[in-house]
Amino acid sequence: MALLPPVCCRISRTCVGRNILRRGEPFSSTVASRSDEDGAAKIKSTLSDREQKIRRKFNAQQKVAEKSLNRASNKHVSKAWKTKSVSYDKDTPVGHRKDISDPLPSVYSPEFVEACWYDWWEAEGLFNPDTQPNCGDHSPTFSMVFPPPNVTGNLHLGHALTVALEDCLIRWKRMRGKKTVWIPGCDHAGIATQVVVEKLLQSRDGVGRKDLSRDQFVEEVWKWKESKESEIFTQLRRLGASFDWTRSSFTMDDRFSDAVTRAFVRLHRSGKIYRSEQLVNWSCHLQSAVSDIEVDAVPLSGKTSLRVPGYEKKVDFGQLVLFAYPLEGRDDEITVATTRLETMLADVAIAVHPNDSRYTHLHYCAARHPFTGRILPIVLDASVDPDFGSGAVKITPGHDFKDFEIGERHGLEPVTAITDDGAVNENGGRFQGLPRFAARVEIFKSLDDLSLIRGVRDHATVLPVCSRSNDVIEPLLKPQWFLDCREMAGRAAALHKAGELRIVPERYGVNWTRWMERIKPWCISRQLWWGHRVPAFRVADPATPGRSTPGGLSYDWIVAVDESEAVKIAARKYGVAAETLVLERDTDVLDTWFSSALFPGVCHGWPQSDLTAARHYPVDVMETGHDILFFWVAR
Repeated sequence: MALLPPVCCRISRTCVGRNILRRGEPFSSTVASRSDEDGAAKIKSTLSDREQKIRRKFNAQQKVAEKSLNRASNKHVSKAWKTKSVSYDKDTPVGHRKDISDPLPSVYSPEFVEACWYDWWEAEGLFNPDTQPNCGDHSPTFSMVFPPPNVTGNLHLGHALTVALEDCLIRWKRMRGKKTVWIPGCDHAGIATQVVVEKLLQSRDGVGRKDLSRDQFVEEVWKWKESKESEIFTQLRRLGASFDWTRSSFTMDDRFSDAVTRAFVRLHRSGKIYRSEQLVNWSCHLQSAVSDIEVDAVPLSGKTSLRVPGYEKKVDFGQLVLFAYPLEGRDDEITVATTRLETMLADVAIAVHPNDSRYTHLHYCAARHPFTGRILPIVLDASVDPDFGSGAVKITPGHDFKDFEIGERHGLEPVTAITDDGAVNENGGRFQGLPRFAARVEIFKSLDDLSLIRGVRDHATVLPVCSRSNDVIEPLLKPQWFLDCREMAGRAAALHKAGELRIVPERYGVNWTRWMERIKPWCISRQLWWGHRVPAFRVADPATPGRSTPGGLSYDWIVAVDESEAVKIAARKYGVAAETLVLERDTDVLDTWFSSALFPGVCHGWPQSDLTAARHYPVDVMETGHDILFFWVAR
């Protein structure tokens, strides 16, 4: 059984205050490192009695250990640490049982002991429930899936721990006479793998993704996948993990692609998946949308300078800027506050609380934008916090989730001022072309030149950062594909409440219920090249590729398992001849977690077979890290 190596040292590190004791390092060297006596005396005087006691005890233990090591060095036992590893060199065909008639070497050698066994285990089908010895057709079953590692790189110690725990569990169940199945696989990891391969191409060939066609880039990613998947599976075999390799899956192989397509089509036809233009979390660095749980909320206590991808210098955050908008037709002004000054280029209104007496005289008045000339109505909304800033809030529906809701309540048309790659667009007037955070600086200077700046102060805030790219999230209005999760989340919460689903440790069950109750529509489309293409098509104008209005008609998206089915659906829907239609497929791909969510079902035969008849489905246990409880387990 594959287990992690035992701890060979009683004390590997001990913390005393801010000093770290490392193996084999005298206590005094970490506490008093100055050579001068005055410095040493000063440091020694600061130690508490308890710290002095720990120091004496540790030094005493170290002396005992050194004496034991010195005694051992004069005996034959010490040779075990000096002798090179012994390899097993008998000619054994792959899959054949190892010859164990010869005596073992005098020194333990993992290479000698572990050689040949795994190949024989696999050849004998010891890990396949269909050929597992000592089990009949009516034996109880037990199944698990290994959380599929990403093909971004090799396995690490965390994966080794997962293997050790799960292998121990599956072997225990197997020893108890159950027909067991433990399924391995790899995940294509859309965003992460694309980023890794982009960096590889840039460093190796000096080319970026946009220098290649989509097919050329995807071909390079497949080469990377084949290399890394092979290394990952070799590592898992070296760990001795008792997987059923006959059921191994990759989340972008043909079987998975078929499953993902059919799942999308089924959910779309049931009304769960829909397309809508909404504000999404946008990474300008990736030029793609990301889901809510891929956004880290980074708290800032005040002014903080941070590195942002694409910027040579650090960018300042955590500051509240107060500036004035001149009122239209009146010799007066209204002061607003913002932490994102660059978004003022897309302001469409100003909101105040209806009960804020400071602004009663300005109800239903309007201001004029100093750069765009846009008229900004002053609207009344109870969601405005009178204690924030000046109590008057700039409304930017095209770049803020809360403002988007306010805009919908008041019929305000959103304006977008920032492009997909994070630059100011044509709605930004003189600032067009500037990167968004460079524009922030220039806008401040321009407002100051107009004597419209009313103050700057530190402000505690929470900065949304993309966990995939470390880019600061820019909410953008985008047409995307969404999955309505409310019904499914309700069932998942009910199963946990009824005790049919257990979460260990139990404290994560509370998080589970809370997350399920607060779930929002899941944005499942990504603007990437590596991943499952969305199975949606639009009728295109052959003369003008990209246009979906041939003959002056407007065509909706057609969701189908393939293009031929989409043509038939479109022909029936619009009453035209199928041979006259030209379709274009959506260029977006699906969120990696959409396919990962299907992993247990696909591994057990769906959609080729009915899961209700699958003997090993659903799985009995999912053992994984709490960090992907909602990324993977919940879905």
